[in-house]
Amino acid sequence: MFRWINDRDTVILSAGFKPVHATQHSAWLASLADRKDAVIFAIRLVRGDRLIGYCQLLSIDRVHRSAELQIRIGEKKARGRGYGVDAVRQLVEFAFRDLGLHRVWLQVFATNARALKAYEKAGFTREGRMREGVFVDGRFVDVVAMGILADE
Repeated sequence: MFRWINDRDTVILSAGFKPVHATQHSAWLASLADRKDAVIFAIRLVRGDRLIGYCQLLSIDRVHRSAELQIRIGEKKARGRGYGVDAVRQLVEFAFRDLGLHRVWLQVFATNARALKAYEKAGFTREGRMREGVFVDGRFVDVVAMGILADE
């Protein structure tokens, strides 16, 4: 995971790039254990149990019964093979079945066509667009808001 967060080409698919020191990354991982509003899961291949990514629910709101979904397929060779779609579907099922949430939402760069397609394949609906919502890699990029409801 540390290698992925420092891979510029991977990071700019979903965030601005800024190198992360090993101690910062370790502190982030440790902080997740104490958070009541977040869960994180490893994405591993069934064959060989190799770690290829992770997905998480953040800002879990028990009152409004919603959470933000984030995913990163860090292993480049694992992208485009449906693993992300499968992981998103399983995480959404966990959110609705086990956490009793009503809504899961996410934000994705409009320039990330592969992610947009994957989220739609997993059942997410485009809900809006924040024009030039982020400044990444020297340019402004639109951000697409997507969501899925428990009854969908």
